[in-house]
Amino acid sequence: MIKKRELSDLDLNSAEIKLAEHCEKLATLRFQKSMQQIENPLEIKFLKKEIAQLKTLLNEFKLGLRGDNTLND
Repeated sequence: MIKKRELSDLDLNSAEIKLAEHCEKLATLRFQKSMQQIENPLEIKFLKKEIAQLKTLLNEFKLGLRGDNTLND
């Protein structure tokens, strides 16, 4: 699970990569759920929450509310 501190430290590219990874993992978990092979069904809930947080972060970059963190290094 992503902590708020880690989320605020992400730059645009890292957030996009992490979002793609999470979407792939969600698809896998949904497939496992349909086959009744999932070990922890609550993982889907947490993953969907993280995806929403990442999408919010990407939207903040798009709107200019969050600067590019790579420039601050």
